[in-house]
Amino acid sequence: MTGHLDGGERVVVSFGPEHAALEQRQVAMALNEAEKLRPAPKFIIFASFEFDPETAKDIDETKWPGVTLLKTKMNAYLLTDDLKKGRSSNQSFWLMGQPDVEVHPQQDGRFVVEVHGFDYFDTAKGELVSGGKGKIAMWLLDTDYDERSLFPRQVFFPMAGKGDGGDKLKKDIRAELNEGLLEKFRGTKSLPFEAGGNRKVAVKIVDDRGIESLKVISLAKL
Repeated sequence: MTGHLDGGERVVVSFGPEHAALEQRQVAMALNEAEKLRPAPKFIIFASFEFDPETAKDIDETKWPGVTLLKTKMNAYLLTDDLKKGRSSNQSFWLMGQPDVEVHPQQDGRFVVEVHGFDYFDTAKGELVSGGKGKIAMWLLDTDYDERSLFPRQVFFPMAGKGDGGDKLKKDIRAELNEGLLEKFRGTKSLPFEAGGNRKVAVKIVDDRGIESLKVISLAKL
C-alpha cells in the first residue's frame, strides 16, 4: 500500500499476515517493489502483529540512502471486532525502536550485557517515549548468535514479583532450582559469559505491553 505525507513525500506500507510472523521473504519483495516506484518513497513501514527475529534485524540493518525503514507493532485486539469497539482508547500501532543495550568487557575476558530499555514512538501523543528498565517484562540473551535463529541462553524477568518468573517456572516444572541464582535473573544485567565462536550476541526485549524488540551486537571489536 502506498500513500503520501502532508508534505507530499511517498510512504509505502507492507502489512504482515494475520496469524504468522512477518518473514524475510516479504521484506525482500516489498523492498524490490519499492525500488521501482517513482518518486522513490521517503518511508517504508512494515506493520505486523509479530516479527520474525531475523526479519526484524534485516529491517533495522538495511541501509537505503534517503529512505527510512520502520517496524510497526499492530495491537492484537485489531483481530477481534468486539475488542476493537470496546477499547477505542487503545493504540492500534506502535513504532518500534531498538533496545538500549550495553556490553561490558570483564577483566577475565568474559562479558556482561546490561539492558537499559528501549524507546518507541507514541502515535497517539506524537512523541518519542522512553521505555526504561521498569517497563521490561522479560529479556532474553543469546550469547553466541549465529545469524539464523535466536537461542536464549539466559532469560530474565525484571518485573517478576513473588511467585512469578522463575518462581512460577519452578512450580510448573516441579524441580529444585537454585534460589540464589533465580534472584540474579530478575535484573537487567546478565551473568558473565564467554564469547562464542560467532562473536555476536543477540538481545530480545519484551515490554509490559508485549512489544518485542531485538538487537544484535558484535563482540569482535570489544
